[in-house]
Amino acid sequence: MIHVPQRISTLPTTVPDALRIAARRTPDAVAVESEDGARLTFAEAQRAVLAAAKAFLAYGLKRGDRISVWAPNMPAWIIVTLAAQTVGGVLVPINTRLKGREAAYIINRSRARLLFTVTNFLNTDYPALLKSESLPDLEKIILLQGRDWSDFIAAGANISDADVERAAAALTGDDVADIMFTSGTTGKPKGAIATHGQIVQTYQSWVDFVGLRADDRYLIVNPFFHTYGYKAGWVACLIAGAAILPHAVFDADTIIDRIAKDRVTVMPGPPTLFQSILASKKRPGADLSSLRMCTTGAASVPHQLIEDMKNILGFDVVVTAYGLTETNGTVSMCSVDDSIERVATTAGRAIPGIEVRCVDTAGKDVPPGTPGEILVRGFNVMKGYLDDPKATAEAIDADGWLKTGDIGIIDAEGYIRITDRAKDLFIVGGFNCYPAEIEELLLDHPAIAQVAVIGVPDERMGEVGKAFVKLHDGQKLTAEELIAWSRKSMANYKVPRFVEFVDTFPTTASGKIQRFELRK
Repeated sequence: MIHVPQRISTLPTTVPDALRIAARRTPDAVAVESEDGARLTFAEAQRAVLAAAKAFLAYGLKRGDRISVWAPNMPAWIIVTLAAQTVGGVLVPINTRLKGREAAYIINRSRARLLFTVTNFLNTDYPALLKSESLPDLEKIILLQGRDWSDFIAAGANISDADVERAAAALTGDDVADIMFTSGTTGKPKGAIATHGQIVQTYQSWVDFVGLRADDRYLIVNPFFHTYGYKAGWVACLIAGAAILPHAVFDADTIIDRIAKDRVTVMPGPPTLFQSILASKKRPGADLSSLRMCTTGAASVPHQLIEDMKNILGFDVVVTAYGLTETNGTVSMCSVDDSIERVATTAGRAIPGIEVRCVDTAGKDVPPGTPGEILVRGFNVMKGYLDDPKATAEAIDADGWLKTGDIGIIDAEGYIRITDRAKDLFIVGGFNCYPAEIEELLLDHPAIAQVAVIGVPDERMGEVGKAFVKLHDGQKLTAEELIAWSRKSMANYKVPRFVEFVDTFPTTASGKIQRFELRK
């Protein structure tokens, strides 16, 4: 049976509506709590958004104008986004890992008028990175802290509440809320356009499926510039009325301390996050008793990791999900009632109102249990790529089906298992090889903590597999030993011909391994 909690009585139509509803329902409950313990109630957060919305009107921000945020997870990130969206502005987040030229590309591509950023995150001065870049449409860079922020807020002193209310009243669910640029695991980033209605409908379903509650305290380590931290993070919290606990940098020991100190109940993240916590020397004896629920996801999640998250970290609920930027971050989810086997081996079923198909290279539906490309259709599919009708037409067909580029299997009950990106498939002597399938088999080796497989050129076979392997602490393994073990565990054509041992993997901010970096 799928667990679906009762919906709240009033549903938001826009992202800022979610805060307004929460402020009316529980004005004195904690909305945001920063790492230093500073708190904003929902009523206080709403007043802060109102003040910043007035400033945006004073700056002449009009419906459809874009603003960028280039900063770590922090309360001001949420306030400035909601304020801009309240008066019709469109958010364009920027990855904090990007350098000046990469950020300038997004700012220029989106024609952002204002940039909100910081000067002191991980020894990075973001405005300084842009000094040599041409930014013809950018009118001002505003720091989210100190005098800059105070001056920005002060600019709205002569704007009335009624002015903001008029702008907010004109906003509908069909208005654009954000333009999220693809993560950069392949090619040049493209801006996926999403509306307010798409976001709130998708994340109301998300809240329902995972059972996020108003009494939850949700630690968000996933970056706000990514759908995981933004939409499945603080937007979901606003919808549920839960407390948002932003966290800027992932460090296992610091996270363990904060879970105990702040009584964290919800902490989603990629598998690597939980593997790091489990491996931390600080974890044994730490008070993690408040932990209740998490969502995680990847091409495959080791069964043992799910067991450890429940039995060692103490999560009552662990579910997996699947989504991409072009679907507002969510396509399918497991239910809290699904078995550990389901959670470990699938990404659940499509959320209500969303259709999924699995097709072959000719676009024909394949039988249940047969690998093919996953297609998605429904309210969560982006409106298109910014100013790129050609790429949009290539991604979304005339019937509204989004080609995800993900290879997967849909079983007879509708559960989806993602095996790979279509582009990651490699062919060994005529046999299709899916890296995630091989990785899952290799993870059965007791010495292996993490693994990534790619195809490399081979004169005789066309391509062969190469495995990049990270070992558990204290474990020893040679390439020859692993190849010999693999020959007993998988079909010969799947066996990696090369093995390289590594200490870390290049990843995106959401924890996905960047295979193109491994190929370099």
